[in-house]
Amino acid sequence: MKQMIRSIAMIAALMTIASPVYAELVIVVNPQNDTKTMTSSQAAQFFLGGSVQFTPLEQASGSPIRLEFYKKVLEKEPPQVQAIWARIVFTGKGKPPREYKSSDEVKKAIRENVNAIGYIEKSAVDDSVKVVALIP
Repeated sequence: MKQMIRSIAMIAALMTIASPVYAELVIVVNPQNDTKTMTSSQAAQFFLGGSVQFTPLEQASGSPIRLEFYKKVLEKEPPQVQAIWARIVFTGKGKPPREYKSSDEVKKAIRENVNAIGYIEKSAVDDSVKVVALIP
């Protein structure tokens, strides 16, 4: 019995370490962009090909922050999002968002494009980006 309890405790600890959850994410744009705020559902349309008003920037595939964003904002699993973009690309109606390896790279790309939109950890916010939505 003690062995089973230790095993369960070890598995729970490993699961916590293996998949960190970000407490808060933010959706950010270029500081020169006129947009002041947006809802999660408004942001989702840019990352799912529903609007071309913004150029969406993705975090790295499989990264914890991307999985958290998909869960909280897009309300979809990665294969669902891939299927949506496969259909958009196949019909010639668009290209999937470009991927970046880190929040710093996302911020740099946003600085270079006034119409870019991305998501980063709240703790990574600085004056190079403007927060338009907080995702708790």
